[in-house]
Amino acid sequence: MSTPTFYKAQGYCSDDSVGFLMRRIMLGLVTDIDRRLDVLGLTHAQWTPLFMIAQGKAGTLAELSRELQIDPGALTRTLDRLEAKGLCRRVRSTEDRRVARLELTDEGRSVAAEVPKVMSEVLNAYLTGFSHDEWQTLLSLLRRMVCNADAFKEAHQPGSQAG
Repeated sequence: MSTPTFYKAQGYCSDDSVGFLMRRIMLGLVTDIDRRLDVLGLTHAQWTPLFMIAQGKAGTLAELSRELQIDPGALTRTLDRLEAKGLCRRVRSTEDRRVARLELTDEGRSVAAEVPKVMSEVLNAYLTGFSHDEWQTLLSLLRRMVCNADAFKEAHQPGSQAG
């Protein structure tokens, strides 16, 4: 499949940039979600890994780092803060002592349960006026962009055939 030429350097306008528009939406979402989760004492950097652990999408620092695409060092500091708040703990693996499993405490599970409520409220507000079909189309298009982004990243990694 050939790469489209929707954008050209000459006449490029950020108002029509998919990336610029997605960034504006993401910054707004993070701000609005953070504002609502502030009552729980959580920042974006904290509620995101907490929610990933609660969903079972990551059980170790390495998995969480890959899932969130965050530097392990920065993520370690965030986990330190969550642990100090009594929301999670690291438990050494019995199979490999180098690995620490991430677990939520009872309070961590309770706090993490608030995240989808807030996210649903904010996302629904951002989707005001969309029909169900438009929402499904938007999801489909965004998933296709994610696949294209993954393929582009893969093709342009050092040592790849196309890069």
